[in-house]
Amino acid sequence: MHVPDGFINAPVSVATGVVAAGAVAVSLRGARRELGERTAPLAGLMAAFIFAVQMLNFPVAAGTSGHLLGGALAAILVGPYTGVLCVTVVLLMQGILFADGGLTALGVNITDMGVVTTVVAYVVFRLLMRALPRRRSTVTVASFVAALVSVPAAAVAFTLIYWIGGTTDIPIGEVFKAMVGLHVLIGIGEAVITAATVGAVIAVRPDLVHGAKGFAAPLKLRVDGQLVDAAPAAPAAKPAVGVATRSTRGLLAGGLLTALVLAGFVSYYASSSPDGLEKVATDKGIDRNVEEHASADSPLADYGVKDVDDARLSGGLAGVIGVGVTVVVGGAVFWVVRRRRVDGTDVAAAEADASLAEKV
Repeated sequence: MHVPDGFINAPVSVATGVVAAGAVAVSLRGARRELGERTAPLAGLMAAFIFAVQMLNFPVAAGTSGHLLGGALAAILVGPYTGVLCVTVVLLMQGILFADGGLTALGVNITDMGVVTTVVAYVVFRLLMRALPRRRSTVTVASFVAALVSVPAAAVAFTLIYWIGGTTDIPIGEVFKAMVGLHVLIGIGEAVITAATVGAVIAVRPDLVHGAKGFAAPLKLRVDGQLVDAAPAAPAAKPAVGVATRSTRGLLAGGLLTALVLAGFVSYYASSSPDGLEKVATDKGIDRNVEEHASADSPLADYGVKDVDDARLSGGLAGVIGVGVTVVVGGAVFWVVRRRRVDGTDVAAAEADASLAEKV
């Protein structure tokens, strides 16, 4: 759903840029509350993983494909504030290096793909976690539903933005029906990927899953026909620091390897059909005023390495480079955010910025 240059007029592009900048500023403060010593590296890996999986377009209808947006996955694994930053890092790398998503439309893309998907998904996730039985499987189920809802929500948000600032005169009702209809189907793929990834991580390291914190229900005993809380069990011995560190490093190494394989090899077999927004733009005429990307001459434009003629090798190298750059940039951003918390800078402000989603 990367919006290119020329779809949205300048005033609305500027306005969404202001919204995006404000959201990123708030997220930088909120992320200090979410990031811990072990979760900061996970957040950098999360950005790289989203980048890799977004290269894997999957077919959803005749002549149409979809790909992961990633807001739900990031919000559930590393927290909503950190999730916004993860998606923002991905969109920056895609726009600057790979000419994917217009630079003048960066505010639109961050607002739509980063903020809307993350906020909607996390609110739905927290509501379900409160309503459903508190067990481990609930996290996976809630992840599936939250991700499914987040994608058509982003489609609705784009339609609203286009209604206000679209550069072509298209009946907005037609755009709405086409966008939401296709993105409900894409949402199913998003939900499957999100639930599978969250389930895999929670099976290995539930303590690293932001959305799973405190999910265990107290043990109940039946006494004289009534359920009462059992006496709390003695706390289990904590694993040695070295064991926990090795476990975290193993998870990070495995996640990075998976991202590299997906971007460097599996991406070659992804669907080449246009994604949901591209399909609607072509069918409805939204793309009449599309502009050439400012980074069209980038050595990595269109996810290929310039002057490498072999398509498989070119795409694979571009994917590997993208994962590497994203994990380095994302890791650096989250390291700095984490260090500011450790150093005590703006901690009071960060703590006062209590997560809205946690109160929902």
